[in-house]
Amino acid sequence: MATFLFDEIIFGPVNSRRLGVSLGINLLPTDSKFCNFNCIYCECGWTPDKGQMNSDFHSFEYFSEQLEQFLKSYKGEPIDNITFAGNGEPTLHPKFEQIIDETIRLRDLFYPKAKISVLSNATMLHSDKIVRALKKVENRILKLDSAIEETAIKIDQPLGKYSTSRIIENFKAFNHQFIIQTMFLKGVFKGHKLDNTSNLELEAYYKLIENVQPKKVMIYTIARETPSDNLEKISVENLNEIADRIRKMGIEVDVSA
Repeated sequence: MATFLFDEIIFGPVNSRRLGVSLGINLLPTDSKFCNFNCIYCECGWTPDKGQMNSDFHSFEYFSEQLEQFLKSYKGEPIDNITFAGNGEPTLHPKFEQIIDETIRLRDLFYPKAKISVLSNATMLHSDKIVRALKKVENRILKLDSAIEETAIKIDQPLGKYSTSRIIENFKAFNHQFIIQTMFLKGVFKGHKLDNTSNLELEAYYKLIENVQPKKVMIYTIARETPSDNLEKISVENLNEIADRIRKMGIEVDVSA
């Protein structure tokens, strides 16, 4: 199915249900996805093999120039969020911490009321400098598509070693001040049936959420084209049922369908 790449370093702003007026930042190459996941639902398509990935990152200087130029000239609605997302995993950029520091400086100068958000797959939380950088932003939105490791691996297809227990342990660095983001879906991939809304999956998921106590959970389902053809979105009714169970734990939930 058709997918797309972001062809600029700055994109939007767009009206996001979860993040308001959101200015997007893509630190990664514009002609190739760069990620250590190969999620079967990714709107950016399949991740190239390691040897074929383009590592031509935007430089710190170019990023700073582009963001400052945009914020100086922008005349639209006030920006609610400056959001790092784009063509893969933003924390893989070698200058990620410096870029966060520069974003904070420019945000404070031009849009001091805007929050900074990072959408991450949480695989780089073993790095002190990545954790340090994420602690400086308002919204650390960390992916966890299943509490069951086998399912998470089938959905996210990490390119290296992946441990759900290690990811969960690394969440502790943020002292509950982080957001878990989960894609719920059904389907078949490489002959395997997938459904992270089954009773077994959800009970494990609720137990995990209750254990780690994030400040918020964002749950969503397929809304755009996916690289795998055999995936199904979850109904908004089912998503709301999941959300209601989490809200009973006293945790805020955003639902997108």
